[in-house]
Amino acid sequence: MPVEKIALITGANKGIGFAVARQLGERGTVVLLGARDEVLGKQAADALAADGITAQAVVLDVTDPASVAEAAATIERRHGRLDILVNNAGVAGRFTGTTPGATAADLREVYETNVFGVVTVTGAMLPLLRRSPAGRIVNLSSHVGSLTLNADPDSPLAGLDMIAYQSSKTALNAVTVAYAKALRDTPIKVNAALPGVVATDINHHRGHRTPAQGAGIVVRLALLDETGPSGTCLADEGPVPW
Repeated sequence: MPVEKIALITGANKGIGFAVARQLGERGTVVLLGARDEVLGKQAADALAADGITAQAVVLDVTDPASVAEAAATIERRHGRLDILVNNAGVAGRFTGTTPGATAADLREVYETNVFGVVTVTGAMLPLLRRSPAGRIVNLSSHVGSLTLNADPDSPLAGLDMIAYQSSKTALNAVTVAYAKALRDTPIKVNAALPGVVATDINHHRGHRTPAQGAGIVVRLALLDETGPSGTCLADEGPVPW
């Protein structure tokens, strides 16, 4: 029998993260649900387990290096390796003004989760991913992070002004490329997934896509075979320009 894959999804107790966990679990993957709140994480894991999915909650606050280190130690103790890392946790921040009024603190609040958190988690989990015969890292990005689309006056994004969130996803794209380059000579593939405008807490459930729909491209990149790409930015419709 094939060995079960082990996947960690951050921010997995709700929204896209929970949908990714469900879809990976339905494909036979052991899913580890990273969540800041231990109770909410366990409730989410129990809900998946009730449907026959092998799911475990892992306390994980991506903005807390000690929490991340403890999560990595827990995964090593339980499983000895990690095959898939989905950096899903993300925030929009509290700043709702326009770009000229933004401060460094406004950006820092968002970057702590969307960028620095990804670097902290990825660094902690890389030793475990290196033990996998085919490690996969998927970073949850967004169309709003595309410099090409934002700079095009005819783009639907031309009028969007969310400097903290948009620039955090642009930075995340750069981080994705950097890890892909650094790991080019290993079996690990690193890609950015763009789920589209999904109805989640981050947009007050105003998105036109469901979490299950948004999870599709994430799962596809998480389960890439050896011929799949690395260092790409993909949505359901195909590659999205950086």
